[in-house]
Amino acid sequence: MATRLDPFQEMDRLLGQMFAADRATASMPMDLYRSGDHYVLHVDLPGADPGTIDVAVEDRTLTIRAQRTPRTEQDVQWLAKERPVGTYARQLTVGRGLALDRISATYADGVLTLSIPVAEEAKPRRIEVQHGGSSSQITTGAAQPEGAQA
Repeated sequence: MATRLDPFQEMDRLLGQMFAADRATASMPMDLYRSGDHYVLHVDLPGADPGTIDVAVEDRTLTIRAQRTPRTEQDVQWLAKERPVGTYARQLTVGRGLALDRISATYADGVLTLSIPVAEEAKPRRIEVQHGGSSSQITTGAAQPEGAQA
């Protein structure tokens, strides 16, 4: 069986693998949703060393860092080495109205989960309005249909 060697195709393949590994290292897929009075952020960090995970908040910037260390087996011949190693980092600019001082974090099964509470001052509330001897309540924020519970 004859094989044809195209050095340009082989170079393209090797460069593609190298750049794909760089993209994978920089990638930190996440899901974000609101559940009641807090936001939940799930970040995939497969194979990250739990002791290297760092979550920090400075001003309105949330920074997540983690590291995956390379395996250091001696006397092996690698046949495929596609899993990226190095430092993962992601920064998110968060809006006002979150209690950033009360963020909780857990790491299980390769997923970092952050729970970010909504600040008390950002939660909808009822304000009583006095008018000519009678009182009624007005809901601040979004209007609700008559008979709806806040």
